[in-house]
Amino acid sequence: MASVSTYLNFERSTEEAFTFYKSVFGTEFAGPIMRHGDVPSQEGMPVLSDEDKHLVMNVALPIMAGHLLMGTDIPASMGMALNKGNDVTIGLHPDSRDEADRLFAALSAGGTVGQPMHDAFWGDYYGDFTDKFGTRWMINHSTQ
Repeated sequence: MASVSTYLNFERSTEEAFTFYKSVFGTEFAGPIMRHGDVPSQEGMPVLSDEDKHLVMNVALPIMAGHLLMGTDIPASMGMALNKGNDVTIGLHPDSRDEADRLFAALSAGGTVGQPMHDAFWGDYYGDFTDKFGTRWMINHSTQ
C-alpha cells in the first residue's frame, strides 16, 4: 500500500530523538535500527571512525494515522553540513516501480538528482533528489 513518510536528519542525536519519539507515541520501531557501520563500503565513501560507524543510518517509527517518521545521523565527518533546509525530507513509498519512476521523473524535473532510481543494497528500489523549489524527496519502493 502506498504511503508517505517524513525523514529527519540529525548530526549525532537520531537515536536519542527517536527513543524520545517512541516514548511519546507509544509505538515500536519498524524493524531494527541500521547503523552506518552496516553499510557496505563503496568507492568514494569517507572512512568512518568507530564512533561514527555506531551512528544511525536509518530508523523508522510509525507515529499515527499510518505516518512513518524516519531518521538518520549525518555527522560532519561524512562531508555534509547539516542545516535548515537539508534536515527534513519527504519520503514517498509507491506501490510499484512504474509509479516510483513516474513520481521521480515528474518531481525531479528542473531539480538536482542525488541518486537516480536504482536497486539499493537494502533490497528496495530507491532514488532521491531536491526539486526545483528546494524541497528534498526520497522515493522508495519496497518489494517486501
